[in-house]
Amino acid sequence: MPATTPPESGPYAYPLLIKQLLHTPLATRPGQEIVYGDVRHDYRTLQARIGQLAGLLQSLGVKPGDTVAVMDWDSHRYLESYFAVPMMGAVLMMVNIRLAPEQIAYTLKHSGASVILANREFLPVLDGIAGQLPALRTRILLDDEGGALPDGFAAEYEAGLRQATPVTRFPDFDENTRATTFYTTGTTGLPKGVYFSHRQLVLHSLAAMATLGSAHQQGRLHRDDVYMPITPMFHVHAWGLPYVATLMGIKQVYPGRYLPGRLLALIGREKVTFSHCVPTILHMLLNDPASAQTDLRGWKVIIGGAALPRVLAQQALARGIDIFGGYGMSETCPVLTVAQLDGDALADGEADVALRTKAGIPIPLVDLRIVDEDMHEVAHDGQATGEVVVRAPWLTQGYLHDPAASATLWAGGYLHTGDIGNIDAGGYLRVTDRIKDVIKTGGEWISSLALEDIIAMHPGVAEVAVIGVADPKWGERPLPLVVTHAGRDVTEQEIIALVTARSQAGDISRYAIPERVRFVDTIARTSVGKINKRRLRDQHDAPAEPGGAASP
Repeated sequence: MPATTPPESGPYAYPLLIKQLLHTPLATRPGQEIVYGDVRHDYRTLQARIGQLAGLLQSLGVKPGDTVAVMDWDSHRYLESYFAVPMMGAVLMMVNIRLAPEQIAYTLKHSGASVILANREFLPVLDGIAGQLPALRTRILLDDEGGALPDGFAAEYEAGLRQATPVTRFPDFDENTRATTFYTTGTTGLPKGVYFSHRQLVLHSLAAMATLGSAHQQGRLHRDDVYMPITPMFHVHAWGLPYVATLMGIKQVYPGRYLPGRLLALIGREKVTFSHCVPTILHMLLNDPASAQTDLRGWKVIIGGAALPRVLAQQALARGIDIFGGYGMSETCPVLTVAQLDGDALADGEADVALRTKAGIPIPLVDLRIVDEDMHEVAHDGQATGEVVVRAPWLTQGYLHDPAASATLWAGGYLHTGDIGNIDAGGYLRVTDRIKDVIKTGGEWISSLALEDIIAMHPGVAEVAVIGVADPKWGERPLPLVVTHAGRDVTEQEIIALVTARSQAGDISRYAIPERVRFVDTIARTSVGKINKRRLRDQHDAPAEPGGAASP
């Protein structure tokens, strides 16, 4: 790729390109570490490897506008691709490795990927769908194991980097150029492609950094933190935090595959202080046997992807974890709100937990509203509910190659999240349900999330999901699906009594009191760890008979 020559005179327009995120860390913290397994290198090496990767891709024919896919666990290589591919003017496509093979094939074909960087672990999947991918012309091996280069691969990543002529100067181009593409994991239909430009990713990074860095104490991210993602790098750029961490010059730790023992060992060994994950992952870590031997004090964790249950928040706080909620979605890049607290709330235990478990307040530049069916804004009283709609400069402009779905997403000039929520007088958003998951019983709307939060307070409950099942009299009735802790006996009557007590206290409508509870071994989840309520409704379309435990 030809180098660009700075203008001899006149102002520089300074397009908002991903390459600009590297200036500050390289100038001020070039010796900071990036860790993956036994690999440790600094930001100077990161810069060099970005240039080498771009050189390798260029030698294999990658041009501006081409789509390069990555199929890997969270690694230093993935971070390098976050920069090198878009900085060339190409498009980074992040493969959701947890999808079914036919869905992976669909997303690769739909995105137009012509090159793929694939971890050796995923070669059986890739080989199995090769016949469906005629446009995928070049494969590069990502290898943690060592071994011969498989047939059909152009290069092994590390060897290719060593042999490449590095790109040392990346060109300027239109900041609205597409930088990334990935696919939503909705519960209906085919995955939908969302895409983001350089400008959007830079602005999202700046707004997220301003939000996290401006906190006085709670929920603060600063240059002396140690960052480790526990949200997959294929999912919404790991919530955009690798870009933020790099911009700030923070030590970064990449864990590879998410194994509880490995994650806890890294937290202890590398002194990790800032992470983010879905509730399921944190629940798994806190209940792993190795957790008792791991000092988690001072670890700051943003919970997103699903509501933060009060019980999980209390459990984390008891371990010294600074836990707090955040909110966004694939289409929003993703961060829209963060639940940061001021000193008064921190001093009040009940207010502290109540606010931490909300979605939070909007980050800079976000115009977030709660509206009724006519797009009229509802009162900010913590009670009036409506759909969450939003504007921000980093929201996807639509779904790739799907104008009809794009028009629906942006109906009325706001992006429609499909979530229902309310906003209190302090500006804190609480998401009460997905529109498609809210339960209508006897003419009243019941929040499945609120009911789940109550049931999760039972000490014998490990996990819970509440779905609506058809009822000839009421239209729908709530059906709790409960996974119990090993060795704990929990009865249907105990769950119903717990909800009844909270209803009598005014915390939830009497219509939310279930007649039945179904005890299950597992709760279906999507590929990114969210409860898959559509699948649960398909599995449990008929309520269990009352009288105790039941099988799905």
